[in-house]
Amino acid sequence: MTPLLWSLIAVQVVMGVFDTFYHHEFTERLAWRPSQRSELRLHGARNLLYALLFATLGWCEVHGILALFVLAVLVAEIAITLTDFVEEDLTRKLPPSERINHTLLAINYGAILMLLVPLLIGWAMRPSAIVPAFAGLLSWIAAAAAIGAALCGLRDFTAARRLARMSLPDAGVLVAALPPAQTILVTGATGFIGARLVASLTAAGHHVIALVRDPGRAAALPSPLTLVTRLDQLASDTRIDAIVNLAGEPIGNAVWTTAKRAAILQSRLTTTDAVVALIARLDHRPKVLVNGSAIGWYGLWQDQPLTETAKSHDCFSHDLCEAWEQAACRAESHGVRVALLRIGLVVGRDGGFLSRMLTPFEFGLGGPLGSGRQWMSWIERDDLIRLIAHVIATDAIAGPVNATAPLPVRNVTFTAELARCLRRPALLRVPAGLLRRIGGDFAEELLLGGQRVVPNKALSSGFVFRHQNLRSALEAIL
Repeated sequence: MTPLLWSLIAVQVVMGVFDTFYHHEFTERLAWRPSQRSELRLHGARNLLYALLFATLGWCEVHGILALFVLAVLVAEIAITLTDFVEEDLTRKLPPSERINHTLLAINYGAILMLLVPLLIGWAMRPSAIVPAFAGLLSWIAAAAAIGAALCGLRDFTAARRLARMSLPDAGVLVAALPPAQTILVTGATGFIGARLVASLTAAGHHVIALVRDPGRAAALPSPLTLVTRLDQLASDTRIDAIVNLAGEPIGNAVWTTAKRAAILQSRLTTTDAVVALIARLDHRPKVLVNGSAIGWYGLWQDQPLTETAKSHDCFSHDLCEAWEQAACRAESHGVRVALLRIGLVVGRDGGFLSRMLTPFEFGLGGPLGSGRQWMSWIERDDLIRLIAHVIATDAIAGPVNATAPLPVRNVTFTAELARCLRRPALLRVPAGLLRRIGGDFAEELLLGGQRVVPNKALSSGFVFRHQNLRSALEAIL
């Protein structure tokens, strides 16, 4: 084994580690996505083959038929990788950084094969034997890489088996409250909440008109539905019974720079203004506009329970939600009932804040944020879909509606319940000062502040939550 070959193998290991942990574990969170079971099995098989290669080539030379076996392993690895490329393209949209990394891995692997295959052919010409070949530190690095690859392979197979036990409840039953054969316009249809709402509506036989920014992402939405990229594509004689407006730049995926704040606000106001303009020109106007908002409208509070009649404290979250709600309320002048859904922390496996917590908690890296005493007003995603259907179907519901479960919890309790469900410790408390230094108002309002929100309007109108307590929701999800 030449120094150049060892160098190329080291580069391959570094890029593979980056791909596994940054992309597969933390960015894409493949271990918690049921759609990626086949991809995880392919990753597991490939990692175990890598472990075998590192353990073999790092410590010995294999001659004769054993060299042919190593060549066969290399061919199998190529076949698995090509199959993996196809599986990835069929089941998910890879981020640009992952595509670039895969390209570099393929190029580097080709260079490794150009040097390694002739060497193995030469070894194959010799009598069968295993000849020790200690390369000092390089051998120990190869051993560490072999152990790491083997552990990653076992992790992938274990995650794939876990995903086989996970299934989403029947989507169609979530919107049973709706009258039959409704036509519903959904903005933000490819988002974490919108995609599940669209799936529920189509499964129940309703007609969905989905407003999407990226038609490519809409390919994952179930049919039949009508896709539009602008609301002015809809004719004035289009029949729409209800509109659910969920579109907006994500608020919790980056710190709030001046540009981020402007994008968050403008994305909501632009879409909502377009929704109101559509309503104004429709011949058959919808009966109701269910408009997204958030419990951030109330601002930061301590322990006081907050119903829909509570006042607000000034902060960016309040200003954002207030502007969004005021834009939606202009639809009332056209005879449309407007419900302002003040959504709490939506709990689900496929997205939202919980999906970002699963990987660190699964690796034992979770813990409370700051003091842990801040309230977390949460709602399980399917309960939120059921509540949206309930609001559409209930003529008496208008104005603010708190979309949270009846039993909010403190952050320390949420942390303990998630750790218990995953059977992991949660001892790594994140200091509040560090969060404030890194995230500023983002950390103060979304991570360290909180609201103890109570869904009075939903409960008084007869809505029944399937998951009133956090343990029930987490066990159903995980």
